Amino acid sequence: MKRSERRTHKKKKKIWITLLILFILIGGATFFWYTQFRAGQSLAGEKPDTNEKDIFNAPEPQYGEINILLLGSDARPDENDGRSDSLMIAHYNQDTKELKTVSVMRDIYVDIPGHGKHKMNAAYSIGGPELVRQTIKENFGIDIHYYAEINFDGFPKMVDVVAPDGIEVDIPYKMSHGINMTLEPGVQRLHGKELLGYVRFRHDSKSDFGRVERQQEALAKLKEEAVSLHSFLSLPKLLGMADSYVYTNLDKKTMLSIGKGLLDNKDAGIQSMRIPIDGSFNEDQRIPGVGQVLTIDFEENAQALNDFLSSDSTKSVEDTEESPQDPIIE
Repeated sequence: MKRSERRTHKKKKKIWITLLILFILIGGATFFWYTQFRAGQSLAGEKPDTNEKDIFNAPEPQYGEINILLLGSDARPDENDGRSDSLMIAHYNQDTKELKTVSVMRDIYVDIPGHGKHKMNAAYSIGGPELVRQTIKENFGIDIHYYAEINFDGFPKMVDVVAPDGIEVDIPYKMSHGINMTLEPGVQRLHGKELLGYVRFRHDSKSDFGRVERQQEALAKLKEEAVSLHSFLSLPKLLGMADSYVYTNLDKKTMLSIGKGLLDNKDAGIQSMRIPIDGSFNEDQRIPGVGQVLTIDFEENAQALNDFLSSDSTKSVEDTEESPQDPIIE
């Protein structure tokens, strides 16, 4: 065999070896993704039929700014009215790759389009995510483009995939009432079930205000875990579980765009605020047939919300002063 032929033969051999290695890697990655995705689905079980939640008449996002309605559905045995247990707006800017969250208090006394005045969380039980979207638009002038609703039955399992070593929190006092567990005071790492109890506890002097603070704290820490290498490798299992536990109209392209942006900007924190802002509400009013409500200055809160979500907003809006949390009220 001539020298030139030997060289050609070696080059072809190297090419075939390289292609074989690539084929094995791609095949292995595909097999890993599929098996992990199926494992996540198996952990979650079958997704219930939810055809009534498919209607969501949202406008298209403008200027690369996306608003996502985040809903935690209330699945407590003693509270089966179907109302949303938590309500947040996640705002993602595709240019700056910044993530902001707004917690909307569930007891705000609002106008629900076509249904009169009720508490904010009643909109979900009456008309699902679409009516919540309409209610936010009606009362605060903000367009919501997508929604993601998580069943709290699945929250602990998904947390354990994202953060297998738990989330570190500093519990200020004993928490037990209404969460079917007891959380002792002190710095500790909470796993899925315990973290769910931590973010849902509201029987202290801060009531829902304290719970909103804990929800924002947990979300920020989960975001830190979500952009880690471990969570990247666990992504297919997480997506498999989300297929059963999370209802959303987010398309895969938008999900991947947001995910890539958060990874690119993984060192950035989450800017957050609460509606209503301090000094803009009265929590002492009781409405017959409705109960205790928050009456708020809608003009002031709508302005604060728009300012916070604007693209030139560069820092977090803090709704409360840093102060020691109050003791439990049994």
